[in-house]
Amino acid sequence: MMIKLLITGGTFDKEYNELNGELFFRKTHLLEMLSLGRNRVPVKIKTLMMIDSLFMNAAHRRKILKECVSSKEKRIVITHGTDTMPETARVLGPAVKDKTVVLTGAMVPYKFGSSDGMFNLGSALSFAQVLPPGVYIAMNGRYFNWNNCRKNKAKGEFEEIN
Repeated sequence: MMIKLLITGGTFDKEYNELNGELFFRKTHLLEMLSLGRNRVPVKIKTLMMIDSLFMNAAHRRKILKECVSSKEKRIVITHGTDTMPETARVLGPAVKDKTVVLTGAMVPYKFGSSDGMFNLGSALSFAQVLPPGVYIAMNGRYFNWNNCRKNKAKGEFEEIN
C-alpha cells in the first residue's frame, strides 16, 4: 500500500540559525525521519512548498487540494504547520471523498532533537493505513475528524471542538 507524503513545511522542517536566532527552511527532514524511524511503509514523497503555515493562503490550500484530488494514491499524509492545520483540513474535508488524507505536524522542530515530529509522523502513517476515506488530523497519538478539531494554544495540543 503506497502512501503519498506531501510536504508543505511547518515546524517539522524548520531549522535554527544560531547567529540570529531565527527559524528557517533549508530542506525537508522527512527522509531522515523515515530512515531513523525504520519506516517500512512504501511512501512517495512530494514537496509542495516549504512555508510556515501562518503564511499559508487560499492559493496554497488550493494547491494542496489539487494535489490530493489528482493523486493516484488513495492514502495521503500531509506534513503541515500546526497553527493553521485545521483551516487546511476544512478546505480538504468537503472535497476529498474517496481517499484517506491525514494532516500532521510538530510543535517542536525535528532538528531540536526533542521533537514530537517522529511520533506524529509515525502515527499519521499508521492512521492513513487504517482509517476509512476522509480527512483527518493526527497529533499526539490521536486522530481528529477534519471538522471537529482545533489547536488549543494554551495547552499546546489539539482537541475536539465538541
